[in-house]
Amino acid sequence: MTLECVFCRIVTGQEPASRVYEDDLAVAFLDLYPVHAGHTLVVPRRHLSDLRECDGALAAHLFAVSARLAPGVTRAMGADGFNIWTAAGRAAGQTVFHLHLHVLPRFHRDGFGPRLAMDGAVAAARSELDRVAARILAAR
Repeated sequence: MTLECVFCRIVTGQEPASRVYEDDLAVAFLDLYPVHAGHTLVVPRRHLSDLRECDGALAAHLFAVSARLAPGVTRAMGADGFNIWTAAGRAAGQTVFHLHLHVLPRFHRDGFGPRLAMDGAVAAARSELDRVAARILAAR
């Protein structure tokens, strides 16, 4: 825990939050700056900067909590679907450097990204995909 981290202060009760879930490992609360009403954040109680610092068991738990909350968020908000995602690093859009997963209710034509541009996409050459796969395997 670090007092400089707003999410650590929320976890310890030093900052207010509208909590929707908590257990020994995680806390979930509504985002103070929501994309849509119901935008929920799932955070580990332990301070970790992002997913790169998280062990597999805790990551699985955070995703399981997110998956458990998502249907209720969707129903409560009358949403058409949902996204679950995390960002790691400033380049990915992370602004609070305490690992968190977003559970975001989505609505048809809500205009929010991210979207994968599949229309007009050209398939990558298998040789290029194999070259990139080899680089990823070597970097693990």
